[in-house]
Amino acid sequence: MDNNRQKGSDIGSGAGDPGRNPADAWSAAALPQAARLCLNRCNLPAGILGSLAYQRHPVPLAIDGVRDFHADLCRRLDPVEDHRARAQCFVDYMTVRFCLEHLEEAGLTPGRRKKSRANANYLRQVRGWSFDSDGREGAVLKYWAETRFGLLARHHGGPLHGRGSAAYVEFQTEAVRGIYGTNALESQLDLLYTYCQYELRRQHPGLNHLTLYRGINSIGDHEVLGREPDGGYLVLLNNLNSFTSDRERADEFGDYLLTAQVPLPKVFFYNRLLPGMLKGEDEYVVIGGVYAVRISTL
Repeated sequence: MDNNRQKGSDIGSGAGDPGRNPADAWSAAALPQAARLCLNRCNLPAGILGSLAYQRHPVPLAIDGVRDFHADLCRRLDPVEDHRARAQCFVDYMTVRFCLEHLEEAGLTPGRRKKSRANANYLRQVRGWSFDSDGREGAVLKYWAETRFGLLARHHGGPLHGRGSAAYVEFQTEAVRGIYGTNALESQLDLLYTYCQYELRRQHPGLNHLTLYRGINSIGDHEVLGREPDGGYLVLLNNLNSFTSDRERADEFGDYLLTAQVPLPKVFFYNRLLPGMLKGEDEYVVIGGVYAVRISTL
């Protein structure tokens, strides 16, 4: 899991307490301008979907045009009652739609030496994230989250320090190299997110949030924006983050437990979405922004 840890620090390091002043409280609840783009490819601007208000009062997110363009997939899924059968239907659709088993039909030149890049499909990306969220696949997924939701990556192998920094340029270069020469990889990820949202709404009708956990060594591992009157923290999360639905599993990744109420529309994918095809712990990959979180001992 993507913990972005700073070893050897205690629970309270890095935490300010600006929440007593109303102006400071509003500032802490808003997504900082330096953490967002002015344009994105979904139905809400980054300043709204990345705010604390969105965490508390979420509405559906939709990447522009995806549901309309792939309306046939929903028509195929709607009558299928079994979750595993729907997952197989989705995988089959992806395989045919993106010619994943016949790359020449997708435009790959026969005998091309860099065929491995064309094989960099959505499954390889999410498996790569589970193995190392700071690797090339992680860079691709964070870059995808930037372009779709307008939330800038804050961490990739270390703090990125904004778009003008050398670290950010290196991250962006790695991401673009990971996308170059692939078979409509970003469109595959668009559809993966859209299917995830379809499944979450179908499996959890009427539910707006999931309680998810993350093991940390210090609240200073995260960008703290303020405190709440009840002692909770307001944090700015990376644009993509690993959480787990298993409280005990989070124990393996830190000395303290960070608990968040995550809006369903901010779940990009989770390992049980595609049974048998995505492996690992009960991991959820969550879109970032400002979150109110609780910190406790494990």
